[in-house]
Amino acid sequence: MTLPVKQLSDPVVRAFVTALNAHDEPGLLDVLTPDVTMSDDGSDRDVRPWLDREVFASRGHMDVVSEGGDGRALVADYRNDTWGSMRTKWAFTVEGGKISRFETGQA
Repeated sequence: MTLPVKQLSDPVVRAFVTALNAHDEPGLLDVLTPDVTMSDDGSDRDVRPWLDREVFASRGHMDVVSEGGDGRALVADYRNDTWGSMRTKWAFTVEGGKISRFETGQA
């Protein structure tokens, strides 16, 4: 069972997931700070190349299974054309109404 994106508690995280699932590159970049950082499975990555490869070029999609941490921690079934489907965890740091860091990895 998944949570409808419109029911996610944090509006910035909700905007991130909505844009990611719609493959809306400008919309996704708009919710990130200019100096956003991220990690994937514990390794820091360059955000833009990671998004291009893991989200936009491979048609990434998140089905949120649960949320915690005031809506800034998600467990989701993530899928893309490169890796298929996997259970993932996501943690977001929101500052000034934008995401300044996100961390993801297998759950």
